[in-house]
Amino acid sequence: MEHTIRRLPDRLRGTGAGRDVRRLLGRAFADDPVWSWLVRGRNSADRAGQVLFDYCAAQTRRTGQVWTTEHGEAVATWVPPGAPPTRTSDLLRLLPRVVRPLGVGGLRRLAPLSETDRHHPHQPHWYLSVLGTDPDHQGRGFGGALVTPFTDRADDEGVGCYLESSKEVNVPFYRRFGFEVTEVLHVDRGRGPHLWLMWRDPR
Repeated sequence: MEHTIRRLPDRLRGTGAGRDVRRLLGRAFADDPVWSWLVRGRNSADRAGQVLFDYCAAQTRRTGQVWTTEHGEAVATWVPPGAPPTRTSDLLRLLPRVVRPLGVGGLRRLAPLSETDRHHPHQPHWYLSVLGTDPDHQGRGFGGALVTPFTDRADDEGVGCYLESSKEVNVPFYRRFGFEVTEVLHVDRGRGPHLWLMWRDPR
């Protein structure tokens, strides 16, 4: 089944669409190893959704694009070639917004997580910084609908695509679209979660 996607406005904060995205991200990443490690305690899924939303909102200010399926089953943030991606360390610049949902412990864990920034490719590419599907709609092609148009576009432009998968179980999903693991990053010298860094050559 083919799903329709649409680009959301760059200014999401304070809008109904923004609230929907924040809730979706909280549900989609509720069991995510990275966000479960970073954001702990009561209402951790809601708080992770808030931080993820702030991360996406910061990315749109740097020409990133937030896309969603027609009825909000999934959401993705893509950064086009030549646009500077929001780094993990940039969340520290959002301190007034993220200090409460992250907590003191979460802020401390941001530092080792920011080592992912050093592994970001330097050659032109499309960067899939966030992809989340509501658990009630997983396995129905909504996530793929937010990947294929951009890998096709990358092929047309002759550039690669890059992402960091926080779940090994998702690696086969991305391989279906031509991504391959280039490195497994062990955050905080193995004391934190693992990230599967994946690259896709243009076809």
